[in-house]
Amino acid sequence: MEQKNFSIFATVKRTMLIILSLLTCLSLFAQEGKDRPKRVRKVTGYPMYYEVFDGDTVFFDSIDPVWCFPRGRKMKNGDWRKEYKLIYNFNKVYPYALVGRKMMHQVDSTIAADVSKKNQRNAYTRDVMFELFRIFEKDVRNMTVTQGMVLMRLVDRECGMSCYEIIKEYRSGFSANFWQLVAKLFGTNLKKKYDPKGEDKKIEQLVGIWESGAWDMFYYSVFFDYPKKTVIKADELKSTVKSREERRTRRDKEAKEKGMMQSALEAAREFNQE
Repeated sequence: MEQKNFSIFATVKRTMLIILSLLTCLSLFAQEGKDRPKRVRKVTGYPMYYEVFDGDTVFFDSIDPVWCFPRGRKMKNGDWRKEYKLIYNFNKVYPYALVGRKMMHQVDSTIAADVSKKNQRNAYTRDVMFELFRIFEKDVRNMTVTQGMVLMRLVDRECGMSCYEIIKEYRSGFSANFWQLVAKLFGTNLKKKYDPKGEDKKIEQLVGIWESGAWDMFYYSVFFDYPKKTVIKADELKSTVKSREERRTRRDKEAKEKGMMQSALEAAREFNQE
């Protein structure tokens, strides 16, 4: 019995020695950590300005303005966020309609000032057509069918004429009927007039927001991102009525000069043969 008690006491003693040894090691490790130099935290941010008022140091800084937007602007029949596709397409194509209106006024002014004959008008409008193709063909090809339809409605609104009427007025009835046939293949109608109080009511509301100067904030309230600006290569036409006549005169002069050179060459050949 005494031997058993002794073995229990020895076990407890050995356990206590192990615990004391561990505590001693931990204290040594802690002391060693205290002797090490403290790690300096890297300074981040930027220094603030300060001023001393009556012995008190007052720090101050400027804060960038923050815009607070509602989560979608309400309209009568629902939320504008449900019309996000129309808003996105409108943002992309409306600048083209505005440029188209400006160019149309330029064409009308040029015709009124410089055109006196029908053949001059036809030649000028043909030059304008090819110039428009050079400026806008790539951009229009990259548009979706829906964007093209929205653009047609906006062109009618800005110019006061449907696309069919514009083609017929400046080119011919044959050209207008041809492009009307092409439009029908895509499920649209060039003769359809803009209806701000009916089918095109939502587009008219978007135009009103654009003209009020609140478009960027409105767009952000729907997409939580600012709109991408549409970049257009040119907003003025270089074609003139006189440019066609100048080219024709230059071609006539070149042909005449070429004829004179050909005649001189033939005369020289005849002289050599003699």
